[in-house]
Amino acid sequence: MRRMPAIKVGLISLGCPKNLVDSELMLGALSREGMEPVADLRLADVLIVNTCGFIEAAKKESIETILRAAEIRGSGKGRILIVAGCLPQRYPKQLLQELPEVDAFVGLNEVPRIGAIVRDLLARKKGGVSQLFWSGPARYVPDYAAPRFRLTPRHFAYVRIADGCNHACSFCSLPRIRGSHRSRSLEDVLAEVRAMVSDGVREINLIAQDTTSYGKDLTGGRSLLGELLRGMQRLDGDFWVRLLYTHPAHWGDELIDTIAECGKVCRYVDMPLQHINDEILRRMRRETGSRQIRDLIGRIRCGIPGVALRTAFIVGFPGETEAQFAELLEFVAATRFDRLGVFIYSPEDNTVAGGMDGQLPSRVKQQRRRRIMALQQQISRKLQQAQVGRTLRVLVEKRTARGFIGRTLADAPEIDGRVRVRGAARIGLPRMLRGEFADVRITGATEYDLVGVCAG
Repeated sequence: MRRMPAIKVGLISLGCPKNLVDSELMLGALSREGMEPVADLRLADVLIVNTCGFIEAAKKESIETILRAAEIRGSGKGRILIVAGCLPQRYPKQLLQELPEVDAFVGLNEVPRIGAIVRDLLARKKGGVSQLFWSGPARYVPDYAAPRFRLTPRHFAYVRIADGCNHACSFCSLPRIRGSHRSRSLEDVLAEVRAMVSDGVREINLIAQDTTSYGKDLTGGRSLLGELLRGMQRLDGDFWVRLLYTHPAHWGDELIDTIAECGKVCRYVDMPLQHINDEILRRMRRETGSRQIRDLIGRIRCGIPGVALRTAFIVGFPGETEAQFAELLEFVAATRFDRLGVFIYSPEDNTVAGGMDGQLPSRVKQQRRRRIMALQQQISRKLQQAQVGRTLRVLVEKRTARGFIGRTLADAPEIDGRVRVRGAARIGLPRMLRGEFADVRITGATEYDLVGVCAG
């Protein structure tokens, strides 16, 4: 009997690594149903756009991508267009009315049953009638048994240890989108990491809305993050562990000691601070103050020698004065962060800050972002130049005609800098593969990238 051709699925993933994991889970569920992921969207029977709805710029990008996908569907063989992720989770009814081009909108709880949804849509498709698959506030948490089709290169992966957030930051819509904080079990996470390392993964990036709150919902308030890191340290294999999305209100000496003592854990801390002025932090509802932040940074740098600090700030928060912004500039200049990002505040629906007085003009917010990034560029250039002459361990990302490109433990994938290595063919680079580690002597630097040669 002749087999029917597999249903081909094309997926566009937008937003952060946490959203990327949802995309991987959807593709895993579809693959288990016998469907085939394809890179060429014009060949897809089903197009899925996994959206981000966090801030205004992300929402705009999502809408533009949906409309482009509708055009691709029209010019290719696509029969079904599905919009999934944060945007339909946040605006389910509005999207039904405003985007008739879309056949179905799928909320976050429906990720594990996306295969059944696709088959139902293909079997019962009615032209011009959009359907909504949405079952209330987000509560789904995947486990190791959930099928997953990874979209990252084989040598690195994101492991989501929890979802949702219990913080009430006045500018943030994430709790409304992602629901309350929900942790995976320690054993489940370790099982996933063990399998990934056995499959060749050399960098594990731990992610959540707040990784420092990991396990608190399971223990009655005690974080399990340090225990998780120590459990990963005991696993066999040569790999890095990188900790992302930590919250300054939940750091303690136990976590600092754990990172310092675990050789497989990168001495890299990603900790969005958002601001340093006490009044702005209070109005942001950040649960931290200037003195606490400054003390924490001192303890982290003292307790984890050589640590690379990454942070992010918001400029143009409602009512932010020039003096308050100048305090932030002074803090950045004095602290000399290794990595730094800046977001321009945008008022979001159903947030406290969105209704605050003192909303600033766009030109003021843009100017403040330019000023802080110009300062950070000068700092970064000096910090990078200080690496010249050192020998660093580098994870190979890809080959080039003259050598390879890699990352140090101070560089998270897709957001931080890179190392360009030249002349490595003389010591056997042609036999090296993506995902191997190499010792590199640094010979030069730019604002964000390093240049080096293989040490041998």
